Amino acid sequence: MDSTYEGRQTEIRELKLPSIEVFANIYADRRYQITLEIPEFTAICPKTGLPDFGELRLTYWPDELCLELKSFKEYLLAYRNLGIFHENVVNRVLDDVLGTVRPHRAVLTATYNPRGGITTTVRRSFTRP
Repeated sequence: MDSTYEGRQTEIRELKLPSIEVFANIYADRRYQITLEIPEFTAICPKTGLPDFGELRLTYWPDELCLELKSFKEYLLAYRNLGIFHENVVNRVLDDVLGTVRPHRAVLTATYNPRGGITTTVRRSFTRP
């Protein structure tokens, strides 16, 4: 492992971020999906300090709760000044969504703009047992 990365992401799992609000799903008796597209997601590269731009796409199948969009937007804005690897964005955001709305299923995909000629796409999915 490159020592210049050591210790740069250890706090991500415990990092305090704005809470995500929810509202009751009055159609919890039905299986349907909700897709949110965030075309202007921004965070900071933890190595260079330069901004990373990308698109997040969250699809989830709600159970009893749905995400409240304004609070979700404010939650995502907290990443704007945060040095975080692409892989950690996907895992942390999905962890927070799962912990908040407890959906039947969820998929989060992050596609970052090319940097150095490389486009990065990170995807994580969850299905409740």
